[in-house]
Amino acid sequence: MKNSFIKDLAVLFKLRLSALVIVSSVTGYGMAVEVWDAVELMYLIFGGILLTAGSNGMNQVWEIELDKLMHRTMNRPLPQDRMTLRMATVISLSVAVVGVALLWSGLNLASGVLGLSAFVLYVFVYTPLKRISSIAVFVGAIPGAIPPMIGYLAHTGQFSLEAGILFAVQFMWQFPHFWAIAWVLQDDYSRAGYKLLPFEEGRSKKSAFQILIYTFFLIPVGMLPWAIPVQHPMVGNWAMIVAVLMGVLMSYYAVQLYKSCEVKDAKKLMFASFIYLPVVQIIYVMNQI
Repeated sequence: MKNSFIKDLAVLFKLRLSALVIVSSVTGYGMAVEVWDAVELMYLIFGGILLTAGSNGMNQVWEIELDKLMHRTMNRPLPQDRMTLRMATVISLSVAVVGVALLWSGLNLASGVLGLSAFVLYVFVYTPLKRISSIAVFVGAIPGAIPPMIGYLAHTGQFSLEAGILFAVQFMWQFPHFWAIAWVLQDDYSRAGYKLLPFEEGRSKKSAFQILIYTFFLIPVGMLPWAIPVQHPMVGNWAMIVAVLMGVLMSYYAVQLYKSCEVKDAKKLMFASFIYLPVVQIIYVMNQI
């Protein structure tokens, strides 16, 4: 029984997704420091994990009835009544509050405000907007791009051009990433009334073309840490080359999706997007000179 509850908590919190968020936060931190501080890093990691977990839990609280309609979500703890709505709400809000508190008190005000802003936007704006308009992807990309900025501010405590550049890279990445997922899951999403592809027609040439254009944009945006003049170079030539190559790889699969409009090619773009972000962010940190 205890193991079952722990597994349900892992599903409620989407812990695998949280891991990707933490990678983004930690690489953002690595871009800001010359010497890593273990205490700062622990506050960042645990605060980020708890905040992300709480956000994911509240997302499922909002969407309990919709999750019952989709094959990929109907076996989650809330639709299956393995966890009460009140329990999920209390647990999710509690861990989110602790997460914000760790970022705020353990790091600085800027990190806490950013974390709280991401929670509010994701839970109370993006989540209900998914059934209203495809603009939800744009709104959701804002809290989704905040983790590397929080990581950078965890050390500096100040908003800066460098932090904004890291935000921009992850912000632009999310469009082909989210749309590829939406293409693959369109049938399931339609059961819940979600509108996440660019156009009402769903899996259409128009949607594929917009995905292609935004994927192309990822190439120059990925070069920003190398190209934008700041007090010192954010990354070196090798990081820029890797970012461009990864952008070209994603663009190749976006072209294939535009040509075929088939789910199999959307899956390839989706998996390429999963590889792109950690590879590019890690190489940014490794190649700052």
